[in-house]
Amino acid sequence: MAKVAKTKQTSLDFAFFTHLLDFYRQNKGRICQSYRELTRKYLAFNDPANATAFLRPPQYEALEIYVLLKEFLGNQAVYAIYRDWAQQTGRFEGRGKSASGQAGQLGLFKEQTREEFDAVFAQMRSYARAYPNYIFALTMGTGKTILMATCIFYEFILANKFPKDERYCHNALVFAPDKTVLEALREIQTFDKARVVPAEYVAWLDTNIRFHFLDESGVTLNLLDRSRFNLIISNTQKIILKRQHAEKTPIERLMQSGKPTYAAASVYAENADLYGGDELESEDDLATNQRFEKLRRLEQLGIYVDEAHHAFGTQLAKDMGIQQSPTSLRVTIDALATSLKASGTRVVACYNYTGTPYVQNQILPEVVYAFGLQEAINRGFLKKVRTHGYTNPKTTEFVRIAIDDFLAHNKLDDRHEGLRPKMAFFAATIDELQNELRPAVEAALTRHGIPASAILVNVGDDKLTSNDDIREFNRLDTPGSEKHFILLVNKGREGWNCRSLFAVALYRKPKSKIFVLQATMRCLRAIGVAQNTGHVYLSAENRQILDDELQQNFRVTIGEIEQGGSESEAVRTQVKLPVEKVKLKRVRRLFSMQEKAPPDGFSLELAHATTDGYRLIHTEREGLAEYKQATKTEDLSHLRERRTFSAMTLVAEVARYLNKPCLEIEALLERSSEGIEALLARVNEFNELLYDWVIPRLFDLLYKIEHFERTDEYEIDLVKMPEDGFYELRGKPHLIVHEADAGKEAAKSFHLDTYCFDSNPERDLFWKLIKDGRVDKLYFTGMLTHGQSDFFVQYIDPMSHTVRSYYPDFLLLGTDGNYTIVEVKGDNKIDAPEVLAKQRYAEELAGASGMRYRIIKGTDASAGRTDLVLGSATEAAKQYGLMG
Repeated sequence: MAKVAKTKQTSLDFAFFTHLLDFYRQNKGRICQSYRELTRKYLAFNDPANATAFLRPPQYEALEIYVLLKEFLGNQAVYAIYRDWAQQTGRFEGRGKSASGQAGQLGLFKEQTREEFDAVFAQMRSYARAYPNYIFALTMGTGKTILMATCIFYEFILANKFPKDERYCHNALVFAPDKTVLEALREIQTFDKARVVPAEYVAWLDTNIRFHFLDESGVTLNLLDRSRFNLIISNTQKIILKRQHAEKTPIERLMQSGKPTYAAASVYAENADLYGGDELESEDDLATNQRFEKLRRLEQLGIYVDEAHHAFGTQLAKDMGIQQSPTSLRVTIDALATSLKASGTRVVACYNYTGTPYVQNQILPEVVYAFGLQEAINRGFLKKVRTHGYTNPKTTEFVRIAIDDFLAHNKLDDRHEGLRPKMAFFAATIDELQNELRPAVEAALTRHGIPASAILVNVGDDKLTSNDDIREFNRLDTPGSEKHFILLVNKGREGWNCRSLFAVALYRKPKSKIFVLQATMRCLRAIGVAQNTGHVYLSAENRQILDDELQQNFRVTIGEIEQGGSESEAVRTQVKLPVEKVKLKRVRRLFSMQEKAPPDGFSLELAHATTDGYRLIHTEREGLAEYKQATKTEDLSHLRERRTFSAMTLVAEVARYLNKPCLEIEALLERSSEGIEALLARVNEFNELLYDWVIPRLFDLLYKIEHFERTDEYEIDLVKMPEDGFYELRGKPHLIVHEADAGKEAAKSFHLDTYCFDSNPERDLFWKLIKDGRVDKLYFTGMLTHGQSDFFVQYIDPMSHTVRSYYPDFLLLGTDGNYTIVEVKGDNKIDAPEVLAKQRYAEELAGASGMRYRIIKGTDASAGRTDLVLGSATEAAKQYGLMG
């Protein structure tokens, strides 16, 4: 019995998604090399290491896993991925064992028995669908909607480029759990695509994506059968299949003949208990199922389910298919997948975005990425939280105490990104709000001289909530909003993104326990650079409910999240006047191409083309000794796989590379001394000759390339002057250095009055250099990486082949009058391809500007190796074998 209990616990606690992420991190270079170049370009554009990137780190990490599942793992089911990972087969061959990660997770596999593996595998397999099903669990406030949009844009761009690749979605269906979340999903349509999509693809997306927003019952879905790049955003109730309960009379069946029915003999037979033989009973039902009928005529459909803040607890279990319900969304998706398969296409995959990887304290088996509530608070992506519990509170005293405390922490004239702070009260019923809560709030505000006009009521009743109130509710997060106290009944608990909400109060026990969690989480969305604090006011009973729900859904307690908070702190750094300037020289290269007219009878000199590198030579020798002479050598080149060109396909292939009309290329080849027939014979013998010999020589005959180089000198500002004269940055307390900390040495540095270093080695090197007598000026430039400085180096990323900007760590002026650009890198990254690319272009910039460039390991920086910075030009390069 003990053994069985252990196996069950293993299956419940095993978080495979942590291992998957660890595998990706350890093998990222090899994995990315297998991606399509367009994919690498898309990832590089969104990489937070890129100064202009918009995605937050957890969003980007989820995008990386999304691409990993598609391009590296081929959209396999989660159980199959786990099996290959555990057995080190397929894509995971030779991966080795993980050695880092969450306690009790990655260390677990090292001693996992066959029985324990079977338990985990069986659990995953039991939840598998007929299509790949993945769960991305990112806590609220981390940007699931933007992540979803970024993934869909990626799908469409790749599907357009590679239309025959079955891994990519040609159409996307986005499900929202209810109308509130549906409104939040409008951001997918209105979002500025240029923030997450490379510029050259934005116009194409704007032109080709067809948005269908189904927010009203009875509205039909108008799209062409087999069309592509449709993005349908719908409430689940607008698509979900419905059972008919009332039996129709013979007259009703006669009058409604010809309307869609779902017969048991159709492709829906396997779900006949849900809708077999039932006819549609209303015009709304007809519109709902008309949408279903339209969807089953789309090809390569990707389904995106946004549980948002709705799918916690048992509701999430139903939607994920863990607890079957005859009206669950999962049944509808299964039926849609069955129908698409019967029509010759497929559901590419179903991507579920939710706030937690747990249901009733159990890990969902198909989670592929998770970023939890505790981690979001610790890393500053959410506000810190403080809870206040009160025993046996009466309405008036609870409201008065809560408002007094809120106003003690927040002044109503305070601005956070231009927005005033707000507080929300949740009531259990409309009568309670109208007769108890509202009078108590008005009385509490009167004590502080705050007018009743600062109150906004949103209860879903036209008598209490007017259209103007709804408009005010929708504009709460705008600078012009004058509402501070929001009174709600079952509103704003999901899909309500009010970042300026700083407090929530809930004292009566609601009907749903999960409502306590949903409501209290509303005030945690981050705002501004500093990590603010959200205050939650609860009765003692509700506080206990909140603690229970946090443990069930996030495996954290109130005490743990209250202790959490970003290790970094906000810093307001002033720009010193006058602004420091430096002169740089940049080399501009221009290539000019001019067309030429090739002479008649020109020769491609195929007789001189060597084919040794293309031949397949077989050598046979007796024994193993190398000195033994070969007893048999033969040319097996005729056995190599090769393409047989015709005159037409040869002309087409050459025209594709030279960007010329086929007729012109045909005439050109005929004018050659070899002629088309002789070229065909040689090219069909060795295909490589076409690309390595014929096309390059034809290019030289058709075009003349001239190279121009110009060096421009210009003056830049080391820091751009912000409107307010300061920048708000974040840094760990022990890595923040103020001008006053440097004492008399401060005169040698500080173009801003505060430096926020990224690492201990950077800070250590700064203190060593500023005290060195050979240093006249020293500026830390590595903290301004998002457009606040013109001091950057443009380089070509070797992975994505895109132009990116790199901001070096230091600029140093020596007493000899020479400038040195200094970069500190971790020991394990010193010879990474990206670092070498940065070094190459930085050395070019430095050389043109009469400067020096030095790259130094983190351990040497911490050890005070200033000789590697101030020494001879080749010392540091020789030290690390990085000769430029």
